[in-house]
Amino acid sequence: MACGSTSLWAGEATWFCCGNAWGSCGSAGTGACGTCQSSKNMAAWPNLSAACWDITRPDLCGENMPRRTCGAVVNVRHQCSGAAVCVTLADCGPRTKSFCGESACCNGACRTNRVIDLTPAAFTAIGSLSSGKLPVYIYE
Repeated sequence: MACGSTSLWAGEATWFCCGNAWGSCGSAGTGACGTCQSSKNMAAWPNLSAACWDITRPDLCGENMPRRTCGAVVNVRHQCSGAAVCVTLADCGPRTKSFCGESACCNGACRTNRVIDLTPAAFTAIGSLSSGKLPVYIYE
């Protein structure tokens, strides 16, 4: 699947570590798909499978996100800067239900609820790791 421009979702992006030690990450597991690497443009999606959905439960925050499986490709764009990165889904997450109502804002515009986790490589392509979270649009 190509990295497209059809709107899929919007919300808050955070970052996580997976795979071999890289940058600010130590070694970690390779995620639900077994392929996740912090040094590559990859992401975790809350509805990667039924088992994943049972853990993340974005619906409890009002986010009834569609299922996308291991290897699906999405384009994540920073809401304010317009910077974008194409990522491959490689893990289950974030645990949206634990952060209902959390928001990330820029220029007075906010997005709520964690809807995607990016590897450090992907996150730094569109923002600073020190910000921790970004308001984003997601396309496929």
